[in-house]
Amino acid sequence: MDNAKQLSRGVPGDTMPRSVVASNRVLALWRTMIGKKVVMAATGVVLAGFVIAHMLGNLKIFSGPDEINAYSRFLRDVGMPELGYGQLLWLVRIVLLACVTLHITAAIQLTRLSWAARPSGYTVKRNIETTFAARVMRWGGVLLAIFIVFHIMHFTLGAVGFKPGQFEDLHVYQNVVAGFSVWPVAAFYIVAMSALCLHLDHGIWSMLQTLGWSTARNAAALKILSRVIAIVVFVGFTSVPVAVLAGWLH
Repeated sequence: MDNAKQLSRGVPGDTMPRSVVASNRVLALWRTMIGKKVVMAATGVVLAGFVIAHMLGNLKIFSGPDEINAYSRFLRDVGMPELGYGQLLWLVRIVLLACVTLHITAAIQLTRLSWAARPSGYTVKRNIETTFAARVMRWGGVLLAIFIVFHIMHFTLGAVGFKPGQFEDLHVYQNVVAGFSVWPVAAFYIVAMSALCLHLDHGIWSMLQTLGWSTARNAAALKILSRVIAIVVFVGFTSVPVAVLAGWLH
């Protein structure tokens, strides 16, 4: 009876604090395949939302230098005076970095679980379309990870792709025109956006399934929605390097 009272009250006799129990439940969920899929879906929602918002921000370049450069300054001023200059932007970057890390980690571990569970010793008939989609997701994900690093080094830090003294902080319009004037760089961006398009096409659909938003009635509509979003994102992002190469932005 005394032990029961101690456990119910959480006194020193308690051998497992509630915080530890909760933590273990989270870890236990993370170790399962469904838990990793949920993490991928949840982080995918955040990352897909960021991609769409980032694309819309990039399209401001077609309104001219003043518009896009003012938008860049706004992103650093937002949150002031409660927050310091650029602090909210850095907070968003940290959240995005955490989501990317969790997303990639879950994807790698899911791939390993899939390989470990794959039967051997006899022929297994696989769906060719599903297998191709999975391969595109994996290799496309690797390309996107490389692209993210390059993109930060390129347009955020100005450490690559520019001549000495060519990159100017907060001069987004001038930096974009100068950066995409180098055709190999523009071509790499277009290829990376192609990978992003394929990733979103399959990823958004998988995310909706994992989160339980897909039903027999709306499955076809959600597949179309995923593809439309992917194509719009591709066109939106690639329109900028194409416009620079074509001389429409200069």
